[in-house]
Amino acid sequence: MEFYEVIRNRRAVRKYKPDRVPEDLVYRILDAANWAPSGMNTQSWEFVVVSGAKLKSMGESLARIYEPMAAKMEADKREAYLNNVRNFFGAPLVIIALAPVQKKDVMRKMHLKGVCAAFENLLLAACAEGLGSCWMTGPLQEEAFLRELLSIGEDKEIVAVTPIGYPEYIPKAPPRLDPELKQKVTWFR
Repeated sequence: MEFYEVIRNRRAVRKYKPDRVPEDLVYRILDAANWAPSGMNTQSWEFVVVSGAKLKSMGESLARIYEPMAAKMEADKREAYLNNVRNFFGAPLVIIALAPVQKKDVMRKMHLKGVCAAFENLLLAACAEGLGSCWMTGPLQEEAFLRELLSIGEDKEIVAVTPIGYPEYIPKAPPRLDPELKQKVTWFR
């Protein structure tokens, strides 16, 4: 896929095929993440790749988070929705991005921005490889659970989570809020 096509085609995928993603492909998208820019070239990102029993536990945690939203649905739709969430949308694996904890706010921002750049590279690389992803921060509502489950120490900040897998379908693009960039861009000439 051509670069701008990848950017325009990347979507938040919430339904995956059960097909296993080859480990070398996972490393290829992680390598793309590793080439992101970072303040002072710290390259301070770390990634946790989760599958198997721990992914199932993460899905149960996610279902607890989504339960209040599901409670508003009709009963027949509610259970199907929660089953999808409980299975982490059917994705065979999840990748979690971590940043080092920093006391100085300016350093914290620098590390978080670098990790976010790496995470975006990861999402774009996944799209280019025919994989789906979904930038998620909702799972952080049960951060203590994630830390314990995955042995993530207090010296790391959990930044974002994404399921990774072959999409069952690609959602339509949501409209851009300012497609002509008339409100989002200010020029000083």
